[in-house]
Amino acid sequence: MSAKLFHKYIRLFAAVLCAGSLALAPALPVKAQAPSAAELLLAANRALPVQSNEVPNWPAGPVVGAESAILMELQTGTILYAKNIHQREYPASTTKILTTLIAAERCQMDEIVTFSHDAVFDTPWDSSHIAMDVGQELTMEQCLNAILIRSANEVCYAVAEHITGTTDWQVFSDIMNERAGELGCLNTHFINPNGLPDEDHYTTAYDLAMIGRAFFANEMLCKITLSPRIDFPATDKLPQGKLENNHMEIIPGGTYAYEYIVGCKTGYTDDARSCLVSCAEKDGLKLICVVMRDEAPNHYEDTISLFEYGFSNFERVNVAQTETKYNIDNTGLFYCGNDIFGSSRPFLSLNKEDFIVLPRTIPFEEVSSSISYEAADESQAAVISYSYQEVPLGTVRVDFNADSQEPSIFDMEGEEGAAAPDQNGGDDSVIFVNVRFLLIGAAVLAGLLLLWLIVHLILKNYNFSPRSGRRGWRKRNRHRRRGSRKHRGPDF
Repeated sequence: MSAKLFHKYIRLFAAVLCAGSLALAPALPVKAQAPSAAELLLAANRALPVQSNEVPNWPAGPVVGAESAILMELQTGTILYAKNIHQREYPASTTKILTTLIAAERCQMDEIVTFSHDAVFDTPWDSSHIAMDVGQELTMEQCLNAILIRSANEVCYAVAEHITGTTDWQVFSDIMNERAGELGCLNTHFINPNGLPDEDHYTTAYDLAMIGRAFFANEMLCKITLSPRIDFPATDKLPQGKLENNHMEIIPGGTYAYEYIVGCKTGYTDDARSCLVSCAEKDGLKLICVVMRDEAPNHYEDTISLFEYGFSNFERVNVAQTETKYNIDNTGLFYCGNDIFGSSRPFLSLNKEDFIVLPRTIPFEEVSSSISYEAADESQAAVISYSYQEVPLGTVRVDFNADSQEPSIFDMEGEEGAAAPDQNGGDDSVIFVNVRFLLIGAAVLAGLLLLWLIVHLILKNYNFSPRSGRRGWRKRNRHRRRGSRKHRGPDF
């Protein structure tokens, strides 16, 4: 057989083999691809325990891919969902919520910020920035927009230098750490204003939520985070202006837009992975969510899942409208119910604006409470703290009824001794003063008054000079005798 013919048969055989392989391919199992590092990390994080799920009767929270996560009610600080909330993590650019909060607290928005050589060149070229150059200027308001919308690292440095007057970034970091402590942070240490990687720059989900309580209470900062872009007009110090888009996908118009979002800030580095601090409000409930060391885009999906969990399973409870019986043991000062008159009204009452956050699965009667008399305000007599299974639910102030229209302690109630309804038609839940103390005080006062009257009478009627008193009596008696003789005339 010639070589040419041999090669022809070989090609024909190869063609048949290929055709056969294609025909059998659908029936052959496809070898599964090995999971990526991100998928392995997500799987490991999802297997971690959720501490809030261990509380009896507490609503079971969702499984999330974040290594640590928290859901907190903004006003009361009640923790609705907790997963490794005190574990130290790298915060990446979520650091910037504290940087901008400090700037908003210390600066006017029309102040001019000038970019120094260090602010520009201390910023890595491959990190987030808006390409500012040495000598260029922005207003403080523009700086906050650049930081929160485009996560501009060189702008963080410029703001820090503007506030402290130095490019020693540790000086501003000291301000950050001090403010973090004031806000209730427990395990936070910052060494730069932008979250660029450093092993000594760390925080926790809980601490970021505590910072978030102050940040998301600032309407201006929240509004900036939801802006779709920055658009700075050209000036002499900024010849080409700036136009940058917001890349956070949970804001309106984003891929994961959430309709109840109030504000947000993302962060990412190789070590920190994807982080997100956000706030949402629905039906009067304002929640802060923090997810750390998550994977994109799961940090958006996990955040929305946690918000939905919170809004579906928790509610605000107005204690003044709900509390029907309150006992404070071993104090002898306050109590709730009828006193010995059977018809007293208090001069102390529960603040009608305060509330606690309670799972829908737990009745109010199962909540524990304790009282503290170290009130921060002069108008307050005490503060009552509520909890369930040692989980704090919020506090309620006990106020003095300063309004003259408020009923006094001796005003009459209804016929059956029940508290009279308030103006809204509900029962006025109150704390009474123990009348025993009032009676003791009244008895002491009456005794002192009686003693004063006795002393006064003694002093008024008792003569301290007996002899002079007898002489005066004899003299007055002689005058009376002489007078009577003159009226009778001469004796016969």
